[in-house]
Amino acid sequence: MKKSIKFGDNELSIETGKIAKQASGSVMVTYADTTLLVTAVASKKPSDNRSFMPLSVEYREKFYASGRIPGGFFKREARPAEHEIIASRLTDRPIRPLFPSDFFHETQILINVISYDGSINPDILGTIGASAALSISDIPWDGPIASVRVGRIEGEFKINPTDEELIGSDMEIVVSGTSDSILMVEGSAKFISEDDFISSIQYAHEVIKDVIDMQLSLVKELGKEKFKYIKGEETDPVLVKAIDSKIDGKISALNDPKDKDTRYSDVDNFIASIVEDMSADYPDDASVIKSHINDKITLDLRNKTLDGVRADGRDSKTVRKIDIESALLPRTHGSCLFTRGETQAIVVTTLGNKRDEQMIDNLEGLSYRNLMLHYNFPPFSVGEVRRMFNVSRREIGHGNLALRAIKPAMPETDDFPYTIRLVSEITESNGSSSMATVCGATLSLMDAGVPIKTPIAGIAMGLIMENKKRYSILTDILGTEDHLGDMDFKVAGSDEGITAIQMDLKIDGLPIDILKEALAQAKEGRLHILDEMKKCLSEPRAKLSEHAPKMLMTTIPVEKIGLFIGPGGKNIKAVCAEYECEVSVEDDGKCVVSGQDQEKLESVIDILDGYNFVPEVGKIYNGQVVNIKEFGAFVRIAPDVDGLVHISEISSERTNKVEDVLKMKQEVRVKLIKKDDRGKLSLSIKALETEK
Repeated sequence: MKKSIKFGDNELSIETGKIAKQASGSVMVTYADTTLLVTAVASKKPSDNRSFMPLSVEYREKFYASGRIPGGFFKREARPAEHEIIASRLTDRPIRPLFPSDFFHETQILINVISYDGSINPDILGTIGASAALSISDIPWDGPIASVRVGRIEGEFKINPTDEELIGSDMEIVVSGTSDSILMVEGSAKFISEDDFISSIQYAHEVIKDVIDMQLSLVKELGKEKFKYIKGEETDPVLVKAIDSKIDGKISALNDPKDKDTRYSDVDNFIASIVEDMSADYPDDASVIKSHINDKITLDLRNKTLDGVRADGRDSKTVRKIDIESALLPRTHGSCLFTRGETQAIVVTTLGNKRDEQMIDNLEGLSYRNLMLHYNFPPFSVGEVRRMFNVSRREIGHGNLALRAIKPAMPETDDFPYTIRLVSEITESNGSSSMATVCGATLSLMDAGVPIKTPIAGIAMGLIMENKKRYSILTDILGTEDHLGDMDFKVAGSDEGITAIQMDLKIDGLPIDILKEALAQAKEGRLHILDEMKKCLSEPRAKLSEHAPKMLMTTIPVEKIGLFIGPGGKNIKAVCAEYECEVSVEDDGKCVVSGQDQEKLESVIDILDGYNFVPEVGKIYNGQVVNIKEFGAFVRIAPDVDGLVHISEISSERTNKVEDVLKMKQEVRVKLIKKDDRGKLSLSIKALETEK
């Protein structure tokens, strides 16, 4: 069966019943000539570990989808690329909250791009496919949902803009939601206002409703009955009464304002004492006791926060104390230590040349990236011990958010041709290390002398909501508030507008007026942080670090690129070796010269500028003899520009033989005395004698 609707500029169709019929649910999602196979499968038995929902979402792009063969030795798709991990997270985040809270069956969503026309990013189609596959399956899930990408081109919102259209768009926002509410927002923008952001969400939600209606019609005709899963046994009321009698009147003190370590230690010690005290009567119920007490502590802290007392004693709008130190590391190109409360990041900037760009091999072919941001979250930052494996999905996601935030402020490549790598090392964490990374990255770039357009700051907002009249919007949330709250809302930008945003909701819907209030409060916090940052560095340093590579730029005519490079790269290699530099030449003739010695780089620029040489009659030039004939000598006055010094123009005295006066490779000064219609040059040494 197949259902279709108009979705942006093309038709979106969802088909099921033909492929992957042994999966719990499977669909083929097609948009234009892009097709994804999406499957959902859940185990029939619950997982032994029931502390979290065992959901995995895997998004993969098959190279054959665009008629390409993977690079590398093995010639097959390898581990997921960063953009595939980010796409997986874009699906995971909105579908995860809609599973029953007591559903602990292993569930796997596989999203495979099997045909790709190169027009739009297929990630949102993966989310739509995951929703459809879950909705028609027998897996318990409270969907469907849908995702759309919104751009704005020349002031007009556009659903699912093409990659080409996004180049001219001042925003790129992915919105996911149900028919009634928004579940997730992720995106970047070029300094848009809070009102424009709200408008984009409202615009997207109307389209989301249409895609959901299409899925509902599919479920109505083909949807399977949801299977009955084993729910956790209800806690023995006698045990609950016994626990409550032990903790009565003791919970509130645990939530008095204090630092993170003290809070967690007090809670752990209190719970351990209650478990030990009850161990004789309830030896097998330690986990139930711990869970019940934690729920009570969380409920009490939520109520205290709603009453205006936060976990660390702040009011709802106060940003924690900020400490900043720039130029922290002596041999890096730029560095910053950014501390906000108990969250801390060391952010380092490294400047490189063209060779340092990141090569990306994906469905669209090879591309290169000259701006990278890598975020590292080691276990010591939260006082834990755990094994170190590959970069986690969380680290990739947080790094991508920070990269989106600072990218609109970066200088144009033509003005600053460096490859830039930022690394954020999280050294302490208690709330929003990704936004600390944004602030630290800005200051690290400025410390390195990168001429950014404007400073960027980020802030994380939270929400605790009992109902539409009783709620609290929290500025600069703690880790504890993130865990017990109903919203995680990160906003980054300058004093001119928003550059990146990420919102995840844990509740069924957020009224627009509360969202507007949260954005206004976030702006206040962001401007405060920007003021604190400017106290450390108000603008980029005037000079790059002495340890950074030096780079100069020029251009040469496209038709002379081959001449400069030479056969097999002979000429360019010789220049690089002689002047201890690297030279990159683009197809349009743009040349970037990099190295450590400024004088040598300037000499290379002089050589390259010679390819732009336009000889003028009457001008005097320095040249080199490159060929000797009976009738005269050819002198090179610029790369690929030779002129003839006739034997009669060598000297005012009679010259019987050219070799008597001139030798090969001899440096001479000449004057251009004639240039004919075919561009042939007549030079004179004799003319200079008469001018002395």
